Amino acid sequence: MTEKPKNTTHFGFETVQEDEKAGRVQGVFSSVASKYDIMNDVMSGGIHRIWKDAMMDWLAPRPGQKLLDVAGGTGDIAFRFLKRAGRGHATVLDLTEPMLVEGRKRAEAARMSDSLDWVVGDAMALPFEANSFDVYTISFGIRNVTRPQDALAEAYRVLKPGGRLMVLEFSQLPNPMMQAAYDAYSFNVIPRMGQVIAGDRDSYQYLVESIRKFPDQETFLGMVRNAGFENAKYRNLTMGVAALHSGWKL
Repeated sequence: MTEKPKNTTHFGFETVQEDEKAGRVQGVFSSVASKYDIMNDVMSGGIHRIWKDAMMDWLAPRPGQKLLDVAGGTGDIAFRFLKRAGRGHATVLDLTEPMLVEGRKRAEAARMSDSLDWVVGDAMALPFEANSFDVYTISFGIRNVTRPQDALAEAYRVLKPGGRLMVLEFSQLPNPMMQAAYDAYSFNVIPRMGQVIAGDRDSYQYLVESIRKFPDQETFLGMVRNAGFENAKYRNLTMGVAALHSGWKL
C-alpha cells in the first residue's frame, strides 16, 4: 500500500513537513522569550508600540468585553486592551509556555492578574467553546501558524455573533525600492541584533524570513473573507511595513 505523501509548509525559507513546524516555532520562541520585548523595541526602534496603539484605536475596546489574544506571548496586546476597556477580561493563548511565564510576571507587576488568563494552546485548535469571545486578536503571530486559514476559521468559531477579528502582522511595502531597502536592513541587521541581545542569531533569521513568506495585504484580506468574516478591511502601517486586518462575525 502506497503511503500518502505528507503536506509541507515553510519554516522561514526552508520547506518542512507540516507536523514539524509547530515544534520548531515553539523552539524559536522558547529561546528568545526572556529577551523578546527588548528585541521588539530594538528591532523596530519602538515603532511596534505605535502600531499596537493604532490597533487599539481602530479596535476601540469597550467595558466588559472578553478578549482572546492568540499568540499573545508576553501579553502586550492584552494589557493595552484592558487599559483601554477600563474593565473586562483577557485570555492570552500561546503555543510557547516560556512566553506566557514572562507575561504572567508582567501582569503580577502591574497588578492585573485577576483580569487575565494564560493558556498554552494551538491557534488551529482552540480549547474554547464556540461563541465565547467578543474580540479575537493576533499580533505578529499568524505568520508562524502552520495553516493560517485554519487559525482564521477557529477565530470565527470562537467569536460571538457581532464579534470582531483584528490581525496585526508584518506585510509588504508597495514600492519595490523601499522593499529592497527594508529587506537589506532586515536580513543584515536584525539577525546580528538577535545574536548580540538575545544570544540567538538563528531564531531572528527565521523571523525575518517568515515575514517574507507571509501573504501580501490583499491576499490575506481574501483569506479573512474566506473564513466568513464580513466588512473585512485593512490599513497599512508605516507604508506597509506592517498592516492591520479587521473583520466581523455578523
